[in-house]
Amino acid sequence: MDDVQLLGRINELAEEEERLYGAAGDGGGLSPAEVNRLETIKVALDQCYDLLRQRQARRAAGLPDDAAKLRPPVIVEGYEQ
Repeated sequence: MDDVQLLGRINELAEEEERLYGAAGDGGGLSPAEVNRLETIKVALDQCYDLLRQRQARRAAGLPDDAAKLRPPVIVEGYEQ
């Protein structure tokens, strides 16, 4: 997946996340499946942003960006904010 495809995936996930938050804001809340999907989306977004940052850092350092890899959730969710 190149950067354009990665950004497209980020946009798709963000749109789905917005729809779920919108549904929750309508007063009906979210079903357990929707809550689970929202958490899955958050992790996937963190992974995508992490991969994008890895690529940008590698390019900035003069290294090939194709060595950047999608990191597992346990790693990207463990970063301190």
